[in-house]
Amino acid sequence: MNLPKFLTPIRKIRETEGRSKERQFVSERREHPRHILELPIDYSIMDGQVRWGIAADASEGGLLVHLHEVLKKGSLLKLEIFFPRGSELEAIEAMAKVVWSDSVARKIWGEHRHGLTFQAFKKESLHKLRNLLKETAEINRVQIIWSP
Repeated sequence: MNLPKFLTPIRKIRETEGRSKERQFVSERREHPRHILELPIDYSIMDGQVRWGIAADASEGGLLVHLHEVLKKGSLLKLEIFFPRGSELEAIEAMAKVVWSDSVARKIWGEHRHGLTFQAFKKESLHKLRNLLKETAEINRVQIIWSP
């Protein structure tokens, strides 16, 4: 089985009715677990022009984003991640660095995938991110339990 580098295969031998059965499980190696979400973002690079994109997953360490342009590895971005809080719209403000970009563009939508790692957060934004990820994990857990 070919696994991405952030996953580790684990072999477990279980004995059932006198026979051994080997099963393979997969373990996450990332320091911060990823949470699937879909949130709008605004970002700007050195020119100061604000652009937009979509965050596809997030962790305390970084984001997977879909943007309409290809950014160079190492580029620094000023980010605002928008999410609903009741009837209000809140924002997490951070600085992030591009650590990888997908060379294959989604030509239909003009999207390019980028991996970002957080460099710094504006006051209270790390706390907001942690709360958002905690809520997202709980919602995803409930959906998995109750899915038909």
